[in-house]
Amino acid sequence: MSSKPPLPGPTLAEKREKTIQLLIDSFASDRLSVEDFETRLDQAHRALDAGTLDSLIRDLPAIAAPAPVPAPQAAPAPVASPYPQVARARPDEVRERQVLAAIMGGVDRKGPWVPAQKTIIFALMGGAVFDFREARLPQGVTEVEIYAMMGGVEIIVPPGVAVDSSGIAIMGAFEDGPGRTAGLPPDAPIVRVGGLVIMGGVDVTVRLPGETAGDAKRRHREERKQLKRNRTRQLPP
Repeated sequence: MSSKPPLPGPTLAEKREKTIQLLIDSFASDRLSVEDFETRLDQAHRALDAGTLDSLIRDLPAIAAPAPVPAPQAAPAPVASPYPQVARARPDEVRERQVLAAIMGGVDRKGPWVPAQKTIIFALMGGAVFDFREARLPQGVTEVEIYAMMGGVEIIVPPGVAVDSSGIAIMGAFEDGPGRTAGLPPDAPIVRVGGLVIMGGVDVTVRLPGETAGDAKRRHREERKQLKRNRTRQLPP
């Protein structure tokens, strides 16, 4: 049986080209000094046999092939926010400060309106309602500073608005009702409520647009029942 003839090896010109390329790569990777690179390159051009070319690169490590560039990953699909979009006012629409008074009477702000960056309300034997569900809120923090004596203030915000409520109550209360949202995005609008209440109260509630107080209570009750059912299903048998 006749054996196959051996495959021809690289020609001297091909080996010279590979040697020169390895010298260039080694110089680019700081494995050869300028003087050493120039000397070896000159010898590679003048080499007359493969052995001489091999001797020029025998002490040089092989240059690893560059890692393949990973294909760009498709951007994840945006996750829809569970909260209604809150309208924002243009800077030229927003007053820096607003002072309101409810003295033996009432003040209501509801429907489409633009709150000031800071609203100060005085309630003496009267009340005020600030309904932010359809309001175009200013950028940043919307402040409501309350001074009430024998009066009360109700603040209604939609889901998606963070409320920072704190204040001093003497024979009264600052109350946060049910429905406060959790897990809001970092850029969620903020309504900051504070002040002083004497023999009165401040009530903060979260309601959907158009939702009455009774509807909100029923919805919160159903949400709590659904949450309890979900937790029961997750318990091990």
